[in-house]
Amino acid sequence: MKTEELFNAIRSEDLNKVEELLTKNSELVNQRDQRGSTPLLLATYYGNNEVARTILKFNPEIDAKDASGNTALMGVCFKGYITIAELLLAHNASVNLSNGNGSTALIFAATFGRPEIIKLLLKNDADKAIKDANGLTALDHAKMQKHNEIIAILS
Repeated sequence: MKTEELFNAIRSEDLNKVEELLTKNSELVNQRDQRGSTPLLLATYYGNNEVARTILKFNPEIDAKDASGNTALMGVCFKGYITIAELLLAHNASVNLSNGNGSTALIFAATFGRPEIIKLLLKNDADKAIKDANGLTALDHAKMQKHNEIIAILS
């Protein structure tokens, strides 16, 4: 089962195996696991820059969403992986998509205290006015978490 083999290679950071599998069957690039994750979502979740960069060579659906509606960009904003956020944005990841709860990459970055990612997202046209399912903006989330540096950036 090549899909499972690919996901295992991503989890174990076996860059050569990932490249080999995708070269043999590029359609694997958008396959999903049981949680709805694509290879790109999984690689970015684990913070593996090189595996993500390799997967991007095979033109994956950059804004694919997992079962919760999260994109790779949202995940790296939650985790704080700025290098991968830059990589995804360079490949035209959509900055203002929202997940099942209405949260955007900017809301994740504000909630989890990621000021450098906030600055990056704003440079890439992140919309500060978007509200989540509870009617809260990224600034509202930053205030709730008392992330003063982010409050200053978003105000």
